[in-house]
Amino acid sequence: MLDALAHRQPDRIPVDFGSTPVSGIHVSCVVALRDYFGLERKLVKVIDPCQFLGEIEEDLQDAMGIDTVGVRKRMTRVGFPAERWKPYRMYDGAEVLVPGDFNVTIDTNGDTLLHPRGDRRFPPSARMPKDGYFFDAIIRQQPIDEDRLDPADNLEEYGPISPEELDHLEREARRAAAGGRCVVGNFGGTAFGDIALVPGIDLPYPKGIRDTAEWYMSTRSRRDYVHAVFAGQCRIALANLERIAARLGDLIDVAVICGTDFGTQTSSFCSVATFRELWLPYYREVNHWVHRHTGWKTFKHSCGAVEKFLPSFIEAGFDILNPVQCSATGMDAEVLKQKYGRDLVFWGGGVDTQQVLPFGTPEQVREQVLRRCEAFSAGGGFVFNTIHNVQARTPVENIIAMIRALGVAS
Repeated sequence: MLDALAHRQPDRIPVDFGSTPVSGIHVSCVVALRDYFGLERKLVKVIDPCQFLGEIEEDLQDAMGIDTVGVRKRMTRVGFPAERWKPYRMYDGAEVLVPGDFNVTIDTNGDTLLHPRGDRRFPPSARMPKDGYFFDAIIRQQPIDEDRLDPADNLEEYGPISPEELDHLEREARRAAAGGRCVVGNFGGTAFGDIALVPGIDLPYPKGIRDTAEWYMSTRSRRDYVHAVFAGQCRIALANLERIAARLGDLIDVAVICGTDFGTQTSSFCSVATFRELWLPYYREVNHWVHRHTGWKTFKHSCGAVEKFLPSFIEAGFDILNPVQCSATGMDAEVLKQKYGRDLVFWGGGVDTQQVLPFGTPEQVREQVLRRCEAFSAGGGFVFNTIHNVQARTPVENIIAMIRALGVAS
């Protein structure tokens, strides 16, 4: 891993699954993998209550050849801690473990509703459709009074990191570092304008601009407001990073900075000029602080057709690009490696999770994995992962074909 991150040729292709919220595996597939490898039968923990990602424990990490381990915050995105686990029966009858404050209600359509902070007294903030596999945010936009818009309302969920959270992160980082794998820190607070976070699903009654379409329009029509939100968030984030780095220091190898998406399948959510005006100053400030004060590599996630943004990502100081959506327009693996492989580590891109992995044959999976590894791996600068999370109902035989192909490619 460290050779790959330093753009040196490693002895084999390093592999990540489960170290971040954008490189994980749906809990149903984790259950299937544990069964396939004949591992100890136990209920799998849902470590991300929104995406329903499953915990990949050390025995499965060993079986899959995984080289990473994530350090996650104590608090989930819904505003309750990932602890005090309890059984939960999924849509297909399988039993898993969810956090103790994972409290839901069922509406008249049979949809499952999740409540902020696990408190059913608050209006639901996320919905899983009947027979669905993960939760989507419920938009709870209050009427907007342009004359009274206050950027502080969009900063309600950000604040100084608590002593309890710091203690938790240090414990988890020491545990992770003891295992000999690359340690990936997921600290939160630095994902400026991440549309998954804008609705504020952890807040009982979110204020400010919380509708996703309204937020995207605001990046054009309310730029002073967005700047004020980002500036306030950046101040809080840098203060928190200083405290985190003082406690975790050399225990961390990679820090996930941002999950904000800038690309669609064929285009983008904004122009490069807009990115450079609104996002670049704050990304640069965070990345430069990290690089001045730590040895961490910084990780940028963005789905879609983002090739035109890559020079700006590099200028902002990002070391790593994920998930490398090669199926999107302009995202050819060979071209990306040739143009940007000296400056960016490609973390992902290994196999398409929209078509090939879930719907292809094992042989098609194998062929694409080998082709992508050949394109990305020369000279280091590549960490294998699928293009975003492995989704529910992905055939276990296809996941195994991927793993076996990796052994050949390495």
